[in-house]
Amino acid sequence: MPNGDIDLKLPSMRVAYEQGSLTEADLAATWHEQLQRWLDQAVAQGLPDANAMVLATASGDGFPSSRTVLAKGLDERGVVFFTNYASTKSHDLLATRFASATFPWYGLQRQVTVRGTVEKVRSAETAEYWAQRPRGSQLGAWASPQSIVVNGRGTLESALANVERQFADAETIPVPPHWGGWRIQPQTVEFWQGRADRMHDRLRFRDTHGGWKVERLGP
Repeated sequence: MPNGDIDLKLPSMRVAYEQGSLTEADLAATWHEQLQRWLDQAVAQGLPDANAMVLATASGDGFPSSRTVLAKGLDERGVVFFTNYASTKSHDLLATRFASATFPWYGLQRQVTVRGTVEKVRSAETAEYWAQRPRGSQLGAWASPQSIVVNGRGTLESALANVERQFADAETIPVPPHWGGWRIQPQTVEFWQGRADRMHDRLRFRDTHGGWKVERLGP
């Protein structure tokens, strides 16, 4: 496609944000109750992968990286996702101990961004979630050399076949030693609701270490 076509189309791509509003009075008492409320509404509206969030990390030398992961835990302690501890994201988290994650609910013209420190979840919590995963996903976690360069698709399929043979007679598959959960412990949680004329509502819970303060941010 000629560059001219791209230049003409991108500036004209525009959506009017007119579905809702967000006031301080609308908020739940806590950030996690408000996030759960919006998550429930996203599910009720049938949004695909409503628990998907864009996770942003940075390496020790500041090189940024982002990818989509699935939130699998939410309570007053933070937001949890699970991954390979040898992956790029885990190396970043080990190096900096900080992360940001955004839930992009385009269909509701909303997003929520969680920013804070991270910690590995307890092994018992990882095991509890692992037991709920489909067997195929468990086998894939054993087989995948996540973030490592491989020679081709055949390498991955061969690795999966080997793992399938390894656990063929196993009723339950153990948690891999290189796999587990991370919890983002929020320092700020921002709730964004699109509004007309780009005058969006942005309300942020901020941890003051003596409680949570709600602040309105300019759009």
